[in-house]
Amino acid sequence: MTGDDLTPAAGNDPTASDGVRREVADDDARTGTATTGDPGPERAGRRRRIRSGTATGLAAALVLAALMLPTDVDDLTPAAFLRIPVEGLIAVALLLVLPPGPRRIVATVLGALLGLVLVLTLTDLGFSTVLDRRFDLIADWAFLAAGAEFLAESYGRAAQVGAVAVAVAAVVAVPVLVTLAVRRLARLLGDHRPVSARTAAAFAAAWVVCAVLGAQIVPGLPVAADTVAAGVWDRTRQVNAGLHDQERLNDQLAGDPFRDTPGDQLLTGLRGKDVLVTFVESYGRVAVEDPELAPEVDAALDEGTRQLTAAGYGSRSAFLTSSTTGGGSWLAHATLMTGIRTDNQLRYTNLVHSDRLTLNGAFKRAGWRTSLVMPALTRAWPEADFFAPDRVYGAGDLGYRGPTFSFSSPPDQFTLEAFQRAERAPGHAPVMAEIPLLSSHIPWTPVPNLVDWDDLGDGSVFTGTNRADRADEGTRKAYRKSIVYSLRTLISYVQRYGDENLVLVFLGDHQPARAITGEGAGRDVPITVVARDPAVLDRVTGWGWQAGLNPAPDAPVWPMEAFRDRFLRAFGPQSRTHS
Repeated sequence: MTGDDLTPAAGNDPTASDGVRREVADDDARTGTATTGDPGPERAGRRRRIRSGTATGLAAALVLAALMLPTDVDDLTPAAFLRIPVEGLIAVALLLVLPPGPRRIVATVLGALLGLVLVLTLTDLGFSTVLDRRFDLIADWAFLAAGAEFLAESYGRAAQVGAVAVAVAAVVAVPVLVTLAVRRLARLLGDHRPVSARTAAAFAAAWVVCAVLGAQIVPGLPVAADTVAAGVWDRTRQVNAGLHDQERLNDQLAGDPFRDTPGDQLLTGLRGKDVLVTFVESYGRVAVEDPELAPEVDAALDEGTRQLTAAGYGSRSAFLTSSTTGGGSWLAHATLMTGIRTDNQLRYTNLVHSDRLTLNGAFKRAGWRTSLVMPALTRAWPEADFFAPDRVYGAGDLGYRGPTFSFSSPPDQFTLEAFQRAERAPGHAPVMAEIPLLSSHIPWTPVPNLVDWDDLGDGSVFTGTNRADRADEGTRKAYRKSIVYSLRTLISYVQRYGDENLVLVFLGDHQPARAITGEGAGRDVPITVVARDPAVLDRVTGWGWQAGLNPAPDAPVWPMEAFRDRFLRAFGPQSRTHS
């Protein structure tokens, strides 16, 4: 123990002078500490003020976010919050004129409603990021289940449970927090009514001036904002459109020109051919035109054109405008096969309960054996009755025993090999198949290797090749590699199993997510027809499609829903080269 340990503090030393004790006491008072160690009243008060100010600031920020948060991720910039929300001004005026009791009730109601608005806005931002559109209150609930399923299949059950738990907690917590925030701000308005009234009046005058001048800091986002009101109006129209969509769909169904066409008058230009309609997941226009992605993708397509031309095949390519982007592949599949634009789940549900003649159904009516090869199908699929194939091949029917890859699916090469074994064995009847290929499905890693077809077996050859670390690949690089793999697999399939009777139609289902495309990429996807028989390509001369597998930027662009009718006309008995 040192001498210092034995020396009493001046404030406690009975021998210390009164002046010294007063000086220590004054220091204690200035620092807000008492000699007993308890915080002084001044420090406690300062802490309370800091806590109160912080809570008020957070409340104001949360309410401002609920009023001003844009629904499109491209508008999500700090400048988007440098606006004046008219809904906030109206709410302030209402709360200022109410006595304390009714003010609390109105603040609670306004807070709850604004909290629900914020939940929908956050959902809009998520849909905007992936699907490049807002959440549809009527039609999009199925996408939430599809998103949860995607997480489980791509990242595991733990990721799915965690994401669902966070989403549920947010749906509950956000309205509660916004309600508490509005109540707090309403109480402050009542406590400082004169200042609040003058401030609100100044902002109201500024709002009017900015509205008259059309002032904008961010293009498309006026300073005089009415974000919530406009959003509610848009939701109202959206719900109304959803409720009346069945009527519009019925009108389209009634106008089907091929509904009653006899089978012997359908697809006469393809008699004896095996026709494969193959969707390449997320194969969008960006893949063949983006400066970072296109060089490798274009090289694969151009090399494939040379290889197939040398083997006697011809090809024609163009673009279709998909009904969806970023996801919802089944909507694009239905659009192509039915000739009806299917851009939301409600329309899809209504469509698959109709008697619309699908492209699959047209082939079946004309005498083809039809099949659907669904490498990610792991449960019952009632919609199969609508497409009415002779056989559906789900994941369990393909005989795959290797490791799963993107979206828990087998490699595209194995999917095509399994189809070949099951449906195109020697002496088979002409077959029409719809085959979605999923190796290019988000998250785009790991990407399989293209192996010798003779080595595929039950897929065990891929064991150990699906261990790619997602962190080792940039998202865009992984996307590019997956598209190149799928395209090279299709080209290799034609080289391996093609003959005079093979007709391959391959296309993208939709553009990838915005993380790949960036802003304003559109919804176009490439489409290509490949055949060795020149009579097949003669039938589509009038389409004006370009030779080769790689459509140029000026290639024709059709709505995806136009394909069914044009295809049936081109290969029908009355077809001319300018059909």
